[in-house]
Amino acid sequence: MALFIDEVQDIDQFETALRSLQAGGGIDIFATGSNAKLLSGELATYLSGRYVEIKVYGLTYNEFLTFHGLEQGLDSLQTYLKFGGLPYLKHLSLDDSIVFDYLRNVSDAIILKDIVARYDIRNVAFLQRLCRFLADNVGSLVTARKISTYLKSQQIKISHNLVIDYLSYLSSAQLVLQARRYDIAGKKIFENGEKYYFEDLGIRHAMVGFNTSDINKIIENVIFTHLKTAGYEVTVGQIGKKETDFVCEKQGERLYIQAAYMIPDDKVRDREFGSLLAIPDNHPKKVVTMDPVIGGTYKGIEHVHLEKFLLSL
Repeated sequence: MALFIDEVQDIDQFETALRSLQAGGGIDIFATGSNAKLLSGELATYLSGRYVEIKVYGLTYNEFLTFHGLEQGLDSLQTYLKFGGLPYLKHLSLDDSIVFDYLRNVSDAIILKDIVARYDIRNVAFLQRLCRFLADNVGSLVTARKISTYLKSQQIKISHNLVIDYLSYLSSAQLVLQARRYDIAGKKIFENGEKYYFEDLGIRHAMVGFNTSDINKIIENVIFTHLKTAGYEVTVGQIGKKETDFVCEKQGERLYIQAAYMIPDDKVRDREFGSLLAIPDNHPKKVVTMDPVIGGTYKGIEHVHLEKFLLSL
């Protein structure tokens, strides 16, 4: 017998109920929730060693093609980068006004139900401004102090600690995903400064609009979520003054990724490949771009088209 419980965190004392059902035996229990802290605290204590956690993300590019019956190619890739990978889009016409109206409703529901109501937040306007700030700064290092300073310039006074709390709420609701900085040479995590990426690009665009001038941010975001979906632990690499977009770890294996829109000249090539060349180890390294003609390697570093990368791993 199987029991399916959706949004289990909305049930009062659900931890006790699940433990009681489990103790009775004869039931396979499948509990879903939209909060990253679902398996923390009392639930982890009650069900320690008795559950398997399965993280669910939006559709990968390959799944997106299958859902919508699309062929591989630049048009399909651009549609995915624009609208994101929420499965329900299959039931909608892929028209800007229709899709973004739906995505705005989804983002509003997440903010109001999974964050405002759950954490009893009163300053909803600030939370919405913070979401837009993160959407505008995808791929940029973010600190609570930087955000509070920015808000002061907008005549909004918010404490440093409150900013930290609100960032944790957004991460817990999995509206955004955090990538911490990793010192490649020192092999340690930096205490301050991290990057935030949106779990779904379509929701990001619904907040601040889809703009082709943001293509570098968009590419970096979609690579990050693809790596997370593939099961990698992902950090932002730092070695000296050079930054590597992603340091990826899975089952003892490591992969380095540098993201860029295009490599139009030697200066950009030296910058993008140079950050990877500065890493003194032999783990695989890739530069992922949307250059129309890509092939081979540069000084041992593979140059991969974004679509091919999103169809791999």
